[in-house]
Amino acid sequence: MDITLILRIAAVGVLVAVLNQILQRADKGEYTTLTTLMGVIAALLMILPEITALFDAVKELVTF
Repeated sequence: MDITLILRIAAVGVLVAVLNQILQRADKGEYTTLTTLMGVIAALLMILPEITALFDAVKELVTF
């Protein structure tokens, strides 16, 4: 796991926070939940290869 992965996830978090603030100021509060959900999905898609590698390592460790 690289530091770049952590920085990309942090960048998504900052972007979502800024978008939520802009949407709240524009009285579009119903879209803030949608942008938060899309940010969580984007972060999960970034982490998915790492989770797959973890499960492969555990499977390799358990299999004799």
